[in-house]
Amino acid sequence: MYRRILLKISGEQLAGEHETGIDPKVVAWIASEAKKVVDTGCQLVIIAGGGNLVRGADIAGNGIKRVTADQMGMLSGLINAIAMTDIFEANGVKTRCLSNLYASQVAENYAYRLAEKHLQKNRVLIIAGGIGRPYSTHDSAAVSIGLELDCEIVLKATKVDGVYDKDPNKFDDAVRLDKVSYQEALENPEIKELL
Repeated sequence: MYRRILLKISGEQLAGEHETGIDPKVVAWIASEAKKVVDTGCQLVIIAGGGNLVRGADIAGNGIKRVTADQMGMLSGLINAIAMTDIFEANGVKTRCLSNLYASQVAENYAYRLAEKHLQKNRVLIIAGGIGRPYSTHDSAAVSIGLELDCEIVLKATKVDGVYDKDPNKFDDAVRLDKVSYQEALENPEIKELL
């Protein structure tokens, strides 16, 4: 059993069967699963992605600077995080939303000691805004925050059921890989992009 887990949930997962937005039924199910985890005594940190609303790298260009596009992506993660917080609380899961973007009217500002305090009180932490800097995905933020908060494992929940040699949403001939070494991921740009 793990003492502390970090779960990164993609925005696409939060959209459920919809192409965009947030599906409250999906988030309520995630809350019920989170409650089971917390009830075992395990502490849970969640990073909410924002791809269901805005994917920064995809909208950069045509007058939108990459930095601005990434900030928009971080804000979409914040929108997801505050929605998740309400739905978790409505389903009886003690939750706190912390943000790496300054948005104190809607979330507490992320600080290591504050995060630790909430975890010690058995609250689920939902952290928004990535690491608050451009050119860094919510996935890389999950690893960074996982290390900072001494999480024993970082898990990633997406709509894709594994790692493929290329994007299975774009290529019918994509092959699922059972194992991928770190070196293989570095050497294959298509795999690296998917991770």
